[in-house]
Amino acid sequence: MKKRTLIQAAAVALTSVAWAGPALAQDFPPAKPVTLVVGFAPGGAADAAARLIAKKLAENIGQSVVVENKGGAGGNIAHQQVAAGVSDGTVLLFGSVGPLTIAPHLMKLPYDPFKDLAPISGGVYFPNVLVVHKGAGVKTLAEFVQLSKAKPGSVDYASTGAGSASHLAGELFNQRAGIDMVHVPYKGGAPALQDLLGERVTSYFAAPPTAMPHVEAGKLIPLATTGLTRPAYLPNIPTVAESGFPGFQALNWYAFVASGKTPAPLLDRWNKEIVKALNDAGVKEALNKHGLSPHPTTRAELASFMKKEYDQWGAIVRERKITAQ
Repeated sequence: MKKRTLIQAAAVALTSVAWAGPALAQDFPPAKPVTLVVGFAPGGAADAAARLIAKKLAENIGQSVVVENKGGAGGNIAHQQVAAGVSDGTVLLFGSVGPLTIAPHLMKLPYDPFKDLAPISGGVYFPNVLVVHKGAGVKTLAEFVQLSKAKPGSVDYASTGAGSASHLAGELFNQRAGIDMVHVPYKGGAPALQDLLGERVTSYFAAPPTAMPHVEAGKLIPLATTGLTRPAYLPNIPTVAESGFPGFQALNWYAFVASGKTPAPLLDRWNKEIVKALNDAGVKEALNKHGLSPHPTTRAELASFMKKEYDQWGAIVRERKITAQ
């Protein structure tokens, strides 16, 4: 009788442990510091946004949120690290448009963005601004298209690298405008901008924070922004969409994701906290000063947005025969 009692007690204990495992895994906030991985070096738009949001998250949950910069391969190294990493809710990734929706069409990746990473919430987005040097002799997007058609293959555009958001923005515009701008890839925004200012390249789909100081100094001419609507901080620059190409949209964006094995209750809780942080008035104001628009979403909305972006860029990659070079 005693032996049976002991066996029954052991069974109950094992059952309790089995149920306690998932419960403990879903405790929130996590018992140890949280890491927010960014796939780019400090100082850029992604890093600035991640640090602003991480600070507010830490305040709200009462737990440390440390930003870890893991640059390399256009952000793919960071995405691979998180995809293969822990799934206890202590590691989040500030994922980006390139590795999540463009790179899968250009190369064989060691991770599947839609299986090995789980969507949590949108983060921030910003359009590019198409700028030209003063020597180009154009002041509007229509004039730029006319120049490109008059001199096929002689008008070029800079990007931050093959497969980057600025590269694909140019190829999407090639398709929509029926022109053939020549792509000139650089290893980053700084060298691309330097050659544009030196009139060694005609145009550049640039990030507004880097281009606008030169626009305001009269060194560059802005033709259009690449979002569907004019951003609040660039109210006087028309969009490509309103300049004769309805529906044109090519955004830079960052979103919160985690390991695909992370339990759904943890993902849901992180969604709640991230949305709360992004809706904070102070965070909104700080992001806007950096030229960034907060983009809080549900998990399902982010998944749908990523799929739409994936399909759009996949079609452009195939049609324009783009390679990773």
